[in-house]
Amino acid sequence: MKIARIVHEGKESYARVEGSSLVLLEGKPGEAFRPAGGRIDLAKASLLAPCRPSKALCIGLNYRDHAVEFGLAIPSSPVVFIKPATALLDPLGSIIWPELSKRVEYEAELVVVMGRKAKNLKESEALDYVLGYTCGNDVTARDLQPKEGQWTVAKSFDGFMPLGPWIETELDPGDLEISSFLNGQIKQHSRTSNLIFAVPELVSYLSRVMTLEPGDVIMTGTPSGVGPMARGDEIAVEIEGIGRLVNRLA
Repeated sequence: MKIARIVHEGKESYARVEGSSLVLLEGKPGEAFRPAGGRIDLAKASLLAPCRPSKALCIGLNYRDHAVEFGLAIPSSPVVFIKPATALLDPLGSIIWPELSKRVEYEAELVVVMGRKAKNLKESEALDYVLGYTCGNDVTARDLQPKEGQWTVAKSFDGFMPLGPWIETELDPGDLEISSFLNGQIKQHSRTSNLIFAVPELVSYLSRVMTLEPGDVIMTGTPSGVGPMARGDEIAVEIEGIGRLVNRLA
């Protein structure tokens, strides 16, 4: 099932995507979704980022080829940083170039959306706490990201976390095609089977560090091929079984 968060006639709600239609739902991540008694055309609704995370936990260097691309050692444990909720951006929203940066880059990522409160999970039970998966772009001010040290500044500008277009709840994350396209030209292409730390391991590991709340997201890392964007560029992230997330750099 594909679950979108939308605005229609000035009201925000969740909806189930059925072809070119949306079935309005009551509920939110952490609650049971149920039909709210309405159906609208998908084209008449504005898509929002599909959840409102209290925190976004992001994994760096989680594709071997990406670590090699930057000349960094393959990590022996997940490299974790956090994006603030203010970095969230809707599908089709504009990424704003920050004044502090001279080089803004895209990073296509599979994103895990938590569906249940989780703490100290075993890997064998981790996926039972996941609501589903969406596309994400870990936008990065690369010139502000040191090779060693904290990455918070480079990753945390407002609008540096586009998510969408919806959450796919019926999906095996183990081997999905993931790509990014800059102005229609493919830049990244890999499969989630190439993750160094797979989704169950990440969910379990992070739940042993902090409590994961419904709607929280885990950005699982990006493959090689990251690169700069220019003002006016269109960047698209496409993941097999989920869909396509499109944004422009303003």
